Amino acid sequence: MDAQAPRPADVVLVTGFEPFAGESRNPSWEICERLPGEIAGMRVEVCRVPCEFGRSIDVVAAAIGRHAPALVVSLGLAGGRSRLSVERVAINVSDARIADNAGAQPIDEPVAPEGPPARFATLPVKAMVAAMTAAGVPAEVSNSAGTFVCNHLMYGVLDLLAAGGARARAGFIHVPYAEEQVIDKPLVPAMALATMVKGVEAGIAAARAHARDVRLAGGALD
Repeated sequence: MDAQAPRPADVVLVTGFEPFAGESRNPSWEICERLPGEIAGMRVEVCRVPCEFGRSIDVVAAAIGRHAPALVVSLGLAGGRSRLSVERVAINVSDARIADNAGAQPIDEPVAPEGPPARFATLPVKAMVAAMTAAGVPAEVSNSAGTFVCNHLMYGVLDLLAAGGARARAGFIHVPYAEEQVIDKPLVPAMALATMVKGVEAGIAAARAHARDVRLAGGALD
């Protein structure tokens, strides 16, 4: 582990999305609202993100400009998943099965026309999953952030930071439905909001502590 002594000026920017696809709430933003003001010696700043292609990146870019964070941890809802999913990679394509909140529905469009095919998270995804699991929160490494606004934002933020030479490290965590969201969705997984908050806190602390990721098996067979 390459530990870094926290500095008072260090900031972690945590972003969450507004509701979309007919849902009245989005646990990714509700987690942000419930985070403490400080995690692992870093001041926590949060940003509510519109579920819109293009504009989502602009909103987070503006927040990065305001806060100059050391870490950017974006959260998004992935209804149907049963664990906190720390994303390893974002791909340079937007291919929307449904329209975003502004009515846009890009098909096979690049996030960044001049960008590489994919960008990997610069957060220590395996160390974060290990810390979440140690805290008693179901978690996993995910190798697909989808092709909707979550992937769009993850790729866009990583592309922005790479192009600007910023020191910030960034990544994305998909979260399950909150328990109250599945009352009318039989057999669909969910997680208590308090559990998700605990997991995100543990993941952020691990990201702060590890400049390089740990070497653990985290792949998938399918």
